[in-house]
Amino acid sequence: MTEAKFNALIKAAGVNAEPFRPGLFAKALASVNIGSLICNGGAGGTAPSTMAAPAKKEESEESDDDMAFGLLD
Repeated sequence: MTEAKFNALIKAAGVNAEPFRPGLFAKALASVNIGSLICNGGAGGTAPSTMAAPAKKEESEESDDDMAFGLLD
């Protein structure tokens, strides 16, 4: 992607962007394989099954009675 292509995309989309953004994105994506990025959902070539699992929240030790839910029982 080049700055000119970003400008064309922005113009075709009918949106406004600060003038520095197209060049900034072009430089950031200069060494990125856009096709691979799109096909892999932005995972950078890492399959979702190999990605780290999200941390589990610790369960609260409070019971429903402690939170006044037991009043309606």
